[in-house]
Amino acid sequence: MLNPISTAFKKAKQENRPALLTYTVAGDSTKKQSLDILKSISKNADILEIGVPHNTPVADGSQIQTSAYRAIKNGIKTNNIFKIVKDFRVFDKTKPIILMGYYNMIFQQGENKFLKKCKSSGVNGLIVVDLPWPENKNFAKKCKKKSIYFIQLLSPTTTNKRLNKIIKDSHQMNYFISMLSTTGGKLKVSPNEIIKNYKKIKKINPKKNIVIGFGITEKTIGKLKSADGLVVGSAICKEITRSLKSRQNPVTNVGRLVNVLKNKIK
Repeated sequence: MLNPISTAFKKAKQENRPALLTYTVAGDSTKKQSLDILKSISKNADILEIGVPHNTPVADGSQIQTSAYRAIKNGIKTNNIFKIVKDFRVFDKTKPIILMGYYNMIFQQGENKFLKKCKSSGVNGLIVVDLPWPENKNFAKKCKKKSIYFIQLLSPTTTNKRLNKIIKDSHQMNYFISMLSTTGGKLKVSPNEIIKNYKKIKKINPKKNIVIGFGITEKTIGKLKSADGLVVGSAICKEITRSLKSRQNPVTNVGRLVNVLKNKIK
C-alpha cells in the first residue's frame, strides 16, 4: 500500500500545485489545543508535520523555540505526542503525519520501541534533525520495514557527490533547507535562487519528492510554487503566540492563516 505521504504529493500534482506542509509543535499551547489546531488546519494542509518539543533545538529559530517552551512548560512528554496523533487518527484516518524532532526522542525510548509506537499511533514519516546521512542509514532501513518514510535533509552547501548518495539512499520524500539559517529567518536568498538550487537537486531523481522549508511565509510562498511541496512552520507558531497574547482563539486564527497559504499556491 502506498504511504499516504506519496498519495498527498500525487493529489497535489494532479491539481497542478505544490503540497502544503504545516508544522506545529505538539502540546502548544496545551495538549488539547494542539490537537484542535491539527483538526482545524487539516482541511487545507496536505501533510501535517508535528514537532517534538526539545529544550535545545539547534535548528529552530525564536518562534518555534517559544512554541516548544510553552509545550514543555505544560508538561508534554513523548507518550502524550503519540496520544495526540492517535486522537487525531480518530478524526482523520488518512491525512499524512510526519514527526519532526531530534534523536534524543528516539534514543530515550530505543529505536525499535519508538518505531513501534510511531506505527501503532499512525505516524507516516520522520524527520530527525541531528541524525544526518550516512549515520542515519541503519535507522532509515528500520523505518522502511515499518513503511515509515525517513526524510533526509539537504542544504544549499551539500556537495553534488553527497547529494547523489543521499538521494540514492532516500525514501520518497526529501527536505531541502532553503538557506543557511535557523527556522523562521527572513529569506537571505531570492526565491529564484532557491528554485534554481531546488531544480538542481530535483534533476538527480525526478521521481522523488523534494519539499522546501525555512523562511516560507504568506509573502514568499507564492514565489516558490514550482516545488513539489512547501513547509510553513514559524509563521504558524508566530500566529499562535500572537493569538495567545491578544487573548484570541489560536485554533480559529491558525486555521484562517493556513487557508490563506493554501489559496496562495493554488
